[in-house]
Parts: sequence; C-alpha cells; structure tokens
Amino acid sequence: MVIELRKGTLAVLLVLMAGLLAGCGKQDAATSGESAHADRVMAKLETVVVRGLPAYAEFPGSVVSSDRVQVASRLMGYVQGLHVHEGQHVKAGQLLLSIDPSDVKGQIAQAGASLDKARAALDDAAANERRYKALYAQQAVPAQQYQRVQMAYRVALGDVAAARAGLKTARAQLHYAEVRAPFAGVVVSKSVNDGQLTAPGQRLLTLDGAAHLQVVTQLSDQAFRGLKLGQALTVEVDGLDAKSKTLSGTVERLVDATDPMTHTHMVKIALSAGSPVQSGDYARVRIVVGQHTGIVVPMTAVKRRGGIDGVFVVDAQDIAHFRMVRLGPPVGDAIEVLAGLVSGDRVVVSARGRLDNGVHVQVDSAS
Repeated sequence: MVIELRKGTLAVLLVLMAGLLAGCGKQDAATSGESAHADRVMAKLETVVVRGLPAYAEFPGSVVSSDRVQVASRLMGYVQGLHVHEGQHVKAGQLLLSIDPSDVKGQIAQAGASLDKARAALDDAAANERRYKALYAQQAVPAQQYQRVQMAYRVALGDVAAARAGLKTARAQLHYAEVRAPFAGVVVSKSVNDGQLTAPGQRLLTLDGAAHLQVVTQLSDQAFRGLKLGQALTVEVDGLDAKSKTLSGTVERLVDATDPMTHTHMVKIALSAGSPVQSGDYARVRIVVGQHTGIVVPMTAVKRRGGIDGVFVVDAQDIAHFRMVRLGPPVGDAIEVLAGLVSGDRVVVSARGRLDNGVHVQVDSAS
C-alpha cells in the first residue's frame, strides 16, 4: 500500500517537472528571439547603380580684388607721415600718408600776394576809368585816350580773376598733401617710406577693395567654349576649413582672345559677398568638360573608421559589412565612388544606432 502511494507521488512529480522544463524552454526561446530582434539596427538602404556623371577638369587661379588701385598724389614733396602698413584694413576716407605741404603753403602765400597786387591795380584802374569817363563826358580828353583807360581797367579785372584762380589752385594743392583711402579695403603694398621725395602721379600705395573679390584663371579652349556669362561654377580655395573650402562663383568676364604663350583664355569669376577669402589666396576652379559613367552615394553614407573612408554594405542576410572605398569629387549632396562598390550593392544611408561589422540590419520600410 505504501509502495503504491509512493509510486503515484513519484509519477505526479515527474509530470510537474516535465511541465516546468517545457515552460522554461518556451520562455528561453522567447527571450532569445526578443534579444536577437533587439540586436538589429534599423537602417535606411540605397541600392547603387552606374549612371552618367559630369567629367570635371581643375584649373588653378588666384583670388584678386576687382577694385585694386594704385594710390598716388598730384603733389610733389617729401613724405611726412606714413600712417598705414601692408595688410592693414582701412576705411573709406582714412588718412594713409601725409606729404610735406611747405612748398604748397609757399605757393598759397605767393598766390595771395598776387591777388592783393591785382586788386590794388584794379582799384587804381577803376579810379582812372571813373575820372576819364567824367573828362570824356566834358570832352576834355580825346576818345582814344579814354579807350586806353577803359582797356587798362578791363585788363585789371582779368588780372584779379586770374589771381583768384591761382589762389584757388594753390589751396586745392594743399588738399593733396593728405592722401586718403578712396574706399574701404586692404593695403597690399607700399612703395614709399618716410622722408622720401615723391612726384605727381607716382605710385605710393596699392589698395585692394574688400567688397568685390574674384578668381582669375586661365582655361583651355575646351573648357572655355562651354562657359557663359552668369554661369555658376565651383571654386575651391586652399587654407580654409573643410566646411568653407568649396565656394560658389559666377562667371563675370570671358576673354575671347587667346594668350599666345599659353594658348589659354582668361576668365574672371565673381565670388559671392562675404566669401571667407582674401586677395592673393590660391584657388582651383572646377569646369565640366564632358561626361562619364560612375557610382555615387549620399554624403551621409560615407563613414571614416581608423582613418579610412568606407561605407556599410548590407548582404543578402541583412548583415552589414564595412567596405573601404576610394572617393572622387562631390556631386551635389552626393559623392562619387571611384572604387570599392559595384552596381547592385546595398549601402546604409542612415541608421538609428551604431553600425559595426557583422551587425544585423533591419531594413527601414521607407528604403
């Protein structure tokens, strides 16, 4: 009796243990499935294809100011004060240098004395003219003598006018003793020093305006023939940070005449206002010269790992693999891939988590 009871109890225990094990197995399987699902990274993919792309050629150029002027003075004299230096930014009307005005002041004094003398002569001639006019009216003097007095009076009037003009000119020369900036810009170079004698029209300083900068380049005939005035071009300037290295420009001047030495055409490209460049910077101009086929991917697809550019390619099992690529020039918001991808590859454009080799990818339904 006891033995039969124990056998029944053992059977019940075995059934209960089997049920518990089965339940644990189902829970582990469910947990494992949830964990595997959680390890996947949601990503948006794009299938790359070979398509037609513009072929570019690069031409070197220089950033220059279209408002470059050679600052000079009409005055001869010694430089009395040089108030600026190379590279200095100046405002319109700012004093650049002064020329000793001693000679001009002497000329002003001389012109003033000449005017006083002419006025005195005029007063005397006017008095004579009035006296002889009265005598002529009384027929006390002959007409010929009165005419000579009138002529002397008119000459005296002319002498006063000439003396006034001479004084005005001398005073105007004093204005040229102060050489001021014709516009806001940068002092590129100076050709004189303190104490140096200058001549009228001699170059004293070179000033570049900062308001209108342009890139001057020489293009081959093939590149030149495809350009039009007002056409937008891409300009790259060295020395700038990565965000502002590529600038936009507009074709402003096209010179049809070919340089006999280089057989190239001069082209001037206006840069947009506020471009972070300075006169003298080295530039490269990209011109479309034809077509070729290639593969492009969005900029967001390119990742840099360990100093190597690459993209994540997703295989048929939705597993991501980092693949090294060789990049070409940008094409709008995308970039050309010269090597590393083939048509039909699926690349990750964006992901909602960190991607690494071997990570399972859950394809975004919007891909």
